[in-house]
Amino acid sequence: MRIDVLTLFPRIFNGPLTESIIKRAVRRGLVKIKIHNLRDFTKDRHRTCDDKPFGGGPGMVMKPDPIFEAVEYVKKLNKVKRPRIILLSPQGQKLNQELLKKFSRRKYLIIICGHYEGVDERVRKYLVTDEVSIGDYITTGGELPATVLIDSVIRLIPDVLGNKDSSILESFQNSLLEYPQYTRPAVYRNMKVPAELLSGNHAVIARWRHNEAIKNTKNKRPDLLSEENLL
Repeated sequence: MRIDVLTLFPRIFNGPLTESIIKRAVRRGLVKIKIHNLRDFTKDRHRTCDDKPFGGGPGMVMKPDPIFEAVEYVKKLNKVKRPRIILLSPQGQKLNQELLKKFSRRKYLIIICGHYEGVDERVRKYLVTDEVSIGDYITTGGELPATVLIDSVIRLIPDVLGNKDSSILESFQNSLLEYPQYTRPAVYRNMKVPAELLSGNHAVIARWRHNEAIKNTKNKRPDLLSEENLL
């Protein structure tokens, strides 16, 4: 997979994209990530990427021209005609595991990080294919949400995680939260690991995990439950 990120603040990505699973995925050639500074696609000496909104109002709006030119540049660079172009915005579709699965099956993503009062509407209307939000709250810009999206997508790429079952058994798969996890020691300060997990009986363990996943989901996210995952 190739991911190009368009941002006004490229240094925000220095830490998260150079550690842990993302770092290993890049090293192994499973994903390529390139961060582009939108100011490099401006024409004036001040490298202006924002301006006052027509009609008045508070704040500034990101100009369309640097964004369009940046997208055209990376499309030409990578010889891709119709990539998914994702805008991180509070107005977007709520990011969830199903949407992440769809993105993870794409070979190429372009991510636009919104900022200020947002982007010129022509970017949203004529350029973007997917507008995505990570939740019903406001962040200073799209950089942190973009990092969340990148991390969540990359871990779904085949062979990125060490164990092929790791992503299958995580929360939100099959619309259930994950069952509780335990490790050694079996007894710590009189707190014991459930006997089912120590039984060595795979059927007993599987049944316990399923029941605990339902219980966990019912207590924390009852909105995710359906008749299908209660079976």
